[in-house]
Amino acid sequence: MNRFDGGLFLENIEWFDESGKELVHRLPEQGSGEIKFGAQLTVRESQAAVLFYKGKACDCFGPGRYTLRTGNLPLLTKILSIPWRGDSPLRAEMYMVNLKYFPNLKWGTQNPVAFRDNELGLIRLRAHGMYNFQVVQPVLFINSLVGTMGKMDTDGIADYLKMVIVSRFNDYLGQTLDSIFDLPGTFDTLSDELQTRLADDFSHFGLRLSHLYITSITPPDEVQSAIDDKSRMGLIQDMDKFLQLKAAMAMEKAATTQGEAGAGLGMGMGLMLPGLFAGGRMPAAQAGGQPVAVPMVKCPDCASDISADARFCPVCGHQLLLLARCNTCGKNLTPKARFCSQCGEAADRKPQPTRCPGCNAENLPDSMYCNECGARLSASGLK
Repeated sequence: MNRFDGGLFLENIEWFDESGKELVHRLPEQGSGEIKFGAQLTVRESQAAVLFYKGKACDCFGPGRYTLRTGNLPLLTKILSIPWRGDSPLRAEMYMVNLKYFPNLKWGTQNPVAFRDNELGLIRLRAHGMYNFQVVQPVLFINSLVGTMGKMDTDGIADYLKMVIVSRFNDYLGQTLDSIFDLPGTFDTLSDELQTRLADDFSHFGLRLSHLYITSITPPDEVQSAIDDKSRMGLIQDMDKFLQLKAAMAMEKAATTQGEAGAGLGMGMGLMLPGLFAGGRMPAAQAGGQPVAVPMVKCPDCASDISADARFCPVCGHQLLLLARCNTCGKNLTPKARFCSQCGEAADRKPQPTRCPGCNAENLPDSMYCNECGARLSASGLK
């Protein structure tokens, strides 16, 4: 609320901030006016008033009641301003500045910032906090930020101040912090040193950053999950007993499940428990810590010794897992192959029966002897 009584009478100038968010308020609100000689100005303890006359900041007033002396006389001004349609060219306006602390303003990173952690590597962090500020140089603040606006509140400057804080915070965090594991117990130190760095940025506009707090610095959800998993693993001293406990809990939960599915699951877990409690968790280990010998086979192509469960020979690359075989040369085929990589025949080509050159009897493909006359057939067979 404000009072500015114009017209032919003297003005009584005062201002009340009902919202609690206004930094500066101009009187009169509709541009400049004709503040009369002898107008009364009342300034509260939490305010300052800056008089602009003929386009210049003439004086700044602290708390108290003042009688203003301008070039505007109530009746004479109206007569002399006739060439300007009654609008006096002696323009004047009063800017009322709120000097109280503006608390609980929020700041935070809109997007995660990259941070190179010594233990976790390159991660992204989010940070949030709050700050308080105060106008300490009214004339500088009006000339640098307010200009000719009728009023300015905290919403009009909070976004800019938040960007300044986040920018300084990014540089400061990268220079001082080694790992996010060092954060507990250091928030007060980080807040004080960051506030010191921001003092010049605020004073450039006539503001003072009175308090700054960092409330949280958090990594993304997936990094937090990894940290939680690492902490839980550190608490587990005996993995075998932990797995046995989890299996017993799963069996108990399955036993409480109603229906045939729950009964079947409980029975399956019951069959698994003896093996788990017997200590046979890893089939590759025996009592005494001696590893079990892995069965070996010969590669059909290069005759190298390879593991029986290998899918390819590590020496020649021969495919050991038989998915399909060429009907012409017997080469193993890859899945969905249309032609053989060995002989070039179509993968779906059916083998032709072998004819005996003596009795012309039909024999199975690749037969070595005729099943009718017993004559020896050629090594490749006669199609």
